[in-house]
Amino acid sequence: MKLILSVEPVRFPLTGIGRYTYELALRLQQNPEITDLQFFAGRRFLSHLPTAAEQSGSGYGLKRAVQKNFLAVEAYRLLMPLLRKHALKAHGDFLYHSPNYYLPPFSGRSVATFHDLSPFTWPHCHAPQLVRYLQKELLITLGRADALITDSQYTRRELAEYFSWPIERIHAVPLASSPEFHPRSPQLLRDTLARHGLEAGGYSLFVGTIEPRKNIDTLLDAYGRLPLSVRVRWPLILTGYHGWRNDAIHQRLETARREGWARYLGFVPGDDLPLLFAGARLFTFPSLYEGFGLPVLEAMSSGVPVVCSNTSSLPEVAGTAALMCEALDVDTLTGLLQKGLEDESWRVSAVEQGLRHAAEFSWERCALETLQVYQKVLEGR
Repeated sequence: MKLILSVEPVRFPLTGIGRYTYELALRLQQNPEITDLQFFAGRRFLSHLPTAAEQSGSGYGLKRAVQKNFLAVEAYRLLMPLLRKHALKAHGDFLYHSPNYYLPPFSGRSVATFHDLSPFTWPHCHAPQLVRYLQKELLITLGRADALITDSQYTRRELAEYFSWPIERIHAVPLASSPEFHPRSPQLLRDTLARHGLEAGGYSLFVGTIEPRKNIDTLLDAYGRLPLSVRVRWPLILTGYHGWRNDAIHQRLETARREGWARYLGFVPGDDLPLLFAGARLFTFPSLYEGFGLPVLEAMSSGVPVVCSNTSSLPEVAGTAALMCEALDVDTLTGLLQKGLEDESWRVSAVEQGLRHAAEFSWERCALETLQVYQKVLEGR
């Protein structure tokens, strides 16, 4: 099998799609069934699998500025497919896989991974220019793809129903947490956590982009209703990409920081993140909508109890190991947070269940099931 894998998402900041792409690429390059694996990014082939930098490069600020300009975004949307088509023209005997929605013009068979449908179903949670770009490009992808991959059965059904796309050509392949997410002793955590002003077992954690879809307002409402002694003993720590449409959220976080019960760390280095997970007393993730919800699995793999919403794909990911409620139910969420922090018997059980549940997911399984999708496409099934 000859495969071209787009590795463009492996860059700063390494979000969930970048992590998925990197972990999948690592396993595919070790698979003997793939006789020729080419990594592709932008409009060129790469000599090796890239790694994400811990800091933004000199062009990152420029890129963010360009994304806010409609004419620049539209020019990019129209020009890049032509450049990519030219770069790929001699590779029609390969299968092309995009792990991040977009498929360029390509003469061979192609597969795209759709992680969620938020540009269509939650457009108000993205920057308007980005929504227009995504909607146009994803519709083009649907016309080009021989098969689609989703992270969850929820997104598989949603994709088939929303676009009337044949569900037999959509394949759910679950993600996994990476090996660096595992339980650790307080001694091993001490130095890293101290750099962030934290102690093992001394905080609740949220990891995700600071944006409306993550439902951080509800989380702050619920956490703010806990007894002050509980909030100060186990403050809420948030980390993730800065995001958008979040000025009010950051103002609330600053107020909570002054009151001593919440703090935003920004986007922490990738090496620190697994330790930040392992040191948490509780992980909380009341997101409104997820295509998978990888941080929930990463928390369970780290031996940390989880409280999350029961929306979209999260019940698939959390199983029976987490406490779950409706995303906007502030009162119930407050009760679950308090139980998650103070109920020791539940916490012991949740840690054991979470570790067992998370072990059912692996990047090896993800790569194997992805390879099976490739084979079906090449066999015309």
